[in-house]
Amino acid sequence: MTDVRQPVGARATVPWTPVSVVMIGMFMAILDSYIVVVAGPAIRADLGASEGQLQWILAGYQLSYAVLMITGGRFADMYGRKRIFLLGAVVFTLSSIVCAAAQSPGPLIAARVVQGLGAALMVPQVFAMIAVLVPEHARHRVFGVLGVVIGLATIGGQLIGGLLIGADLFGSQWRGVFWVNVPIGVLTILLAVKYVPESRVAAARKLDVPGVLALSAALLLLTFPLIQGREAGWPWWTFACFAASAVAFAVFVAAERAVDRAGGEPLVRLALFGQRSFAVGIVLVLCVYAFLTSYYLALSISMQDGLGLSALGSGLVYAPAATTFFVFSMVAGRLVPKYGRRVLEVGAIVVASGYLAMAVVLSCGPEISAALVIPILMWQSVGGGLLITPMLNTVLSGVDPASVGTASGALSTAQQVGGALGVAVIGAVFFAAFRPETDGAAAAAGHAFAMSSVATFLLATVATVLVFLLPVRAK
Repeated sequence: MTDVRQPVGARATVPWTPVSVVMIGMFMAILDSYIVVVAGPAIRADLGASEGQLQWILAGYQLSYAVLMITGGRFADMYGRKRIFLLGAVVFTLSSIVCAAAQSPGPLIAARVVQGLGAALMVPQVFAMIAVLVPEHARHRVFGVLGVVIGLATIGGQLIGGLLIGADLFGSQWRGVFWVNVPIGVLTILLAVKYVPESRVAAARKLDVPGVLALSAALLLLTFPLIQGREAGWPWWTFACFAASAVAFAVFVAAERAVDRAGGEPLVRLALFGQRSFAVGIVLVLCVYAFLTSYYLALSISMQDGLGLSALGSGLVYAPAATTFFVFSMVAGRLVPKYGRRVLEVGAIVVASGYLAMAVVLSCGPEISAALVIPILMWQSVGGGLLITPMLNTVLSGVDPASVGTASGALSTAQQVGGALGVAVIGAVFFAAFRPETDGAAAAAGHAFAMSSVATFLLATVATVLVFLLPVRAK
């Protein structure tokens, strides 16, 4: 079966029904990176999870999602985009049921890893379906809608999670953040069966198995000691894992070069790093997404375990910032075509200043409170809207057009890798400083969140420098 494309004539229209169906899958996958954040304290209390296990509940999903995303795209080329999208939706929905039914941290972590696999099978098909089904002249409209979907999933995660936990439907408590995927997943599967057409590449690219295995090993060997090392007292094996991770990354680079020389399709084409926009952009994406999930995990624990707020109350603390993020995302969409990289520069500076302000206020000012945190979060979201929403398109606009497809897959992978590493690093900083048993809950939360803000400010500063290193003019 080959690609079935619409005519690109003046009368060609956007097939919104199948496009909307696959966008639901994208919404679920991205939402699940953030909706669990607000449920973290409740999960920890109910299942008796350790700090490291709580980090794995977040990072396990993002790691499997990241490593297997490009693989999901290759499977679709070989076996059909609709078929792989449906398989991903089924895996995601069934693993959500296992997550919701988990009675201990171990099965929950395992189910989250499988859930990430489902997301990795679904998400690449959204971009592929748009390329196949939508006429070229109308794709900017569809990608604009997709940007709104991604933004709503990202900024709405904590609020939606708080509402679900607060509603406590059928006594589900935190399990509601996973049960909600089931009816949405079933609906997506039924609609996809009926409305999404099948397509695949006539000469499909083979799967880069050595690349997948080497990258998976490298990321696991890097993340595992970052999460478990602090609780274990940093024994010798943590440093052995770091060294082994470096070796695995070297093996990954060698494997990618070998596949490329043999005329195959590597997981990541290393020649991309010769293009400044991509080389700078992928590190920028890693840094930015490293502080997104991790910072709001620290915020959620500070509000719930520190101030005693409910999950709903914690979500509502984030609501004004989420609204601000959405508004300035729309503003960025209007400004970037005229001012280009300058919009990202302003956004990065504002974001970094917001994290610095949080650290300074909490270190030198009054005790942490919702009223103190909310306006600073809103200031951070002004910068976030200007930086995060247009970031990927700005990076890709500086990449050689022939390499945009491969580059976009690598950047999407970098988003999830950054999120997982951020949960490991910023999470370690937060939990090392959070000592309610000796300092008191509120004081411990204020101190730990201040330390997290310092670490996040350092990452945001690196991101700001990288923004200024992007090419000024896009292709």
